[in-house]
Amino acid sequence: MSRSPGTPRLLRRLNDRAALELLLADGPLTRAELGERTGLSKVTAGQLLSRLEDRGLVEVAGERAGGRGPHAALYGVVPSSAYVAGLEVLPDSLTVGVADITGKTVVEVTVNPADARDPVKTVQDAVRRACDSARVSLSQLRAFVIGTRGVVDPRTGDVRFSLDLPSWHVGVLASLRQTLGASVTIENDVNLVALAEHRYGAAAGIDDFVIMWAGVGQGLGVMLGGRLYRGITGGAGEIGWLPVPGEPLPDDVNHPNSGSFQRLVNHDALSGLAVRYGVTGATVPDLIRNGHEEYLDAVAARLAVGVAAVAVVLDPGLIVLSGDIGRAGGARLAAKVQDAVARVCPTRPAVLTSGVAGNPVLRGALVAALEQAREQVFSDTV
Repeated sequence: MSRSPGTPRLLRRLNDRAALELLLADGPLTRAELGERTGLSKVTAGQLLSRLEDRGLVEVAGERAGGRGPHAALYGVVPSSAYVAGLEVLPDSLTVGVADITGKTVVEVTVNPADARDPVKTVQDAVRRACDSARVSLSQLRAFVIGTRGVVDPRTGDVRFSLDLPSWHVGVLASLRQTLGASVTIENDVNLVALAEHRYGAAAGIDDFVIMWAGVGQGLGVMLGGRLYRGITGGAGEIGWLPVPGEPLPDDVNHPNSGSFQRLVNHDALSGLAVRYGVTGATVPDLIRNGHEEYLDAVAARLAVGVAAVAVVLDPGLIVLSGDIGRAGGARLAAKVQDAVARVCPTRPAVLTSGVAGNPVLRGALVAALEQAREQVFSDTV
């Protein structure tokens, strides 16, 4: 039987990729530790590290004291070997985060769009400003992931529909790629929150869960089998349009706040509910934080309508509340929603509050960008 001439090269590539992932997760490590964890001999592990050093991907990051002999060198991934950018686009602001290949965020910049009608120029200017602040050249960015409100077509990557960002339409992605390079991706913002929650938050290590975003808009991020579920047209998770008894069905889907469930739990609805229960506050999150038990019970009952609908269809086992309402309510509101769902639903999912610190959309965008960049950088080391 003839042996494929590409096999040694493929094995080296697989070993290099495994070593880099291990160094990111558990590093820095000595040559011996790397050999033990990968099953490679010391000689092979040494050759691997030399190869990765030559490529500028690995460097000596310190020493580990041993016995009587010399200290062992510790190796780690070179943070500056690649950078990524994550962006959150809102109607009145654009936030850019730049992270190195290890996942460390080196800068975060928020700008007001100079011209909301020109999203390409707005993104380009914001990214350049972030790169200047981080002292990173634009050419060092290996991936850009942009989180936006609206429906993103998974087949084309274009924004198919967005009430809040009308200038983000079909054709914007192609223009961004002409300006910034082919590694630009646009993703629904709540889907990115699901990625952040899966990596850092309440759903860490859980492959089947749902993010319920409760805030200015309502949405779901659905993770099944460790992968985002977007639907055929990208419309999976648009729970604001869920029909709700007692609320009118929309007669124009292009009109803001016309969805039945949206009418039940949006800011106007919860502000009106607060007046009924005598709760005061400057903003809806303040109402949620300051609300007494009866008010929160009423809010939870409304949110439970959406959670129960998701639970009986997907049975995910875990629902994570996010958005400004979910985060303001914290564990107190989550527990009330869980109890309310148990009263109306045969399945009883756990309901938790978000565990992601900082801007969850931005953190999710950086998670997605890092996955893309590492695939590029780590898969071609030989």
